[in-house]
Amino acid sequence: MMKRLKYIVVAFFISLFVISCEDALESPTKSSFDESIVFSNYTLAEFNVFGLYSTFMETNAHRGRYSPYYGLNTDIEFYHSSGDPNAGIVANAKQELVTYVTTVTNTEMSRDKGPYAMIFGGIEKANVVISGLKTYGNIDEDAEMAYLLGEAITLRATLYFDLLRAWSDVPARFEPLTGETIYLQKTDRDEIYKKLISDLQEAEKYVPWPNEVEQTSTVERINKAYVKGLLARICLSAAGYAQRPVELNSGSGQSEISLSKDPKLDKKVLYPIALKACEDVYENGSSMLMPNFIDIWKYNLADGVEAGKESLFEIPYSDTRGRWMYSWAVPHLTVDKYTESTAGGSGGPVPNLFYDYDVDDTRRDVTCVPYNWNNGVQEISGLNKWFFGKYRFEWMARMPSSSTDHGINTVYMRYSDVLLMAAECANDLDDLPKAKKYLRMVRERAFPNHKNKVDAFMESITDKTKMFDAIVNERAFEFCGEFLRKNDLIRWNKLGAKMQEAKDKMTNLANLSGEYSDLQSKLFFKYGEDEETLEFYGLNHGELSDPGEGWNSVTYISPTKLTPEKINGLFWDDPDKMQFWPLFQKDIDASAGYLINDYAY
Repeated sequence: MMKRLKYIVVAFFISLFVISCEDALESPTKSSFDESIVFSNYTLAEFNVFGLYSTFMETNAHRGRYSPYYGLNTDIEFYHSSGDPNAGIVANAKQELVTYVTTVTNTEMSRDKGPYAMIFGGIEKANVVISGLKTYGNIDEDAEMAYLLGEAITLRATLYFDLLRAWSDVPARFEPLTGETIYLQKTDRDEIYKKLISDLQEAEKYVPWPNEVEQTSTVERINKAYVKGLLARICLSAAGYAQRPVELNSGSGQSEISLSKDPKLDKKVLYPIALKACEDVYENGSSMLMPNFIDIWKYNLADGVEAGKESLFEIPYSDTRGRWMYSWAVPHLTVDKYTESTAGGSGGPVPNLFYDYDVDDTRRDVTCVPYNWNNGVQEISGLNKWFFGKYRFEWMARMPSSSTDHGINTVYMRYSDVLLMAAECANDLDDLPKAKKYLRMVRERAFPNHKNKVDAFMESITDKTKMFDAIVNERAFEFCGEFLRKNDLIRWNKLGAKMQEAKDKMTNLANLSGEYSDLQSKLFFKYGEDEETLEFYGLNHGELSDPGEGWNSVTYISPTKLTPEKINGLFWDDPDKMQFWPLFQKDIDASAGYLINDYAY
């Protein structure tokens, strides 16, 4: 009921105060009397804050453009139609977006009111709300109005961070539009990062912890644990590596991968801030690791939104809005008892990832699925098409509709992310015991019945370098299919190297060589007692025999099942030269000449 009610409210009040860029130059300014009424009244102000969530629901923003494409491809995640670079052309705009050859005229993104413009539209809504609340909201004396201000500030920071992750430097817009500010050049992202960090440090003063007040009883609204987690996430990105123009707004196309030169964004400054934010979440105790990894996703797919569990914030969708499952669920090729639609399967884990997990890691079989559904039963999908098992129609608590929207919230941040960020910061600040404490918590959940393995693994981490390498791997195993990896690899300056490593691993897998030499080419399978779910033999390292009577088999691993062309399609150009999307032509055309691309697109 909470999700459905909010969406109706958002739809009704979405345009109350926000107007288009063109209208901003032609329409009279709304009177201060109007705003004084709206932003001094909690109910009216809350309606306008609800309107900020609508940005995520727009087809040309997160729902249909940003979420299906940002974060692909990586060393752990593979868009299935990534194409064949040997063909000499990019077959379609979707392939461009994920194979590091995006063009400024990409038809998925270069459109009137495309994702760049729509996200900035959401930021403008937030600017109006924040300005109104600060002017008329009696923030110092009214805790509920202060919460709305903190919520709006955090939502604006969330949208801005998504812009920075995808487009790098963008204009800095933190006040409502005026005739003088409607067109702006890009601002150095360092200035925006500093503003976002300062904003979140302000917001955390206003926002209660999960379940501390009614408003924070659901992860569909902002709580202090998420504010602090987002603060940490932004600090780590701001202090990390990234591709940067040699001269911003010059159009030279020259760039370099570097750290920020701003001393305020040095790791020594930002990592203590991030670590304290993460430790505040840990010490408060209002969030938790769900005991079983699989339960995170079953709860999410059952529309569970209660705060105080693992999820810290989710993009909220109504039951008939949101295309996450349409893109990423284990696919059903026909209508069956689990779904009224044929959907899912746009991408999945790289084929080698399943084999890189420890066999006793409970995240493996949840994350990596080697089958699709067809006519109500599972069928082997092939070595080159694994799917994200975190998203399964059969786990949904209601029958998904026949539309492309299935209403499942996108999990934007989890408690385990906070723990692993804490481990990373503590390690960089030379506190190995503290780093081990936080990493162990995530590791113990992954291996609930294998304490000896956890102990041995932790004992093997004897220095800072080994801890960092362990965190790099742990984040891969923990967050595959949640699309955090690309930003992680960029800030670690490991994007190109890890992408090439993934190609090398897939080649070794196809040839049963190197770390995959103890696998066999055949995969044995049979149906369980329910006559619809598959059982396998031959997926684990060392399963080299024939299991005998009752099993069927297929040739599963070979260079013809995972071809060099498929492997090379992971990326077409150097990912380190194309870390970000370009500003798209429609957005450039709408900027009155103020926006240009600074990378070699």
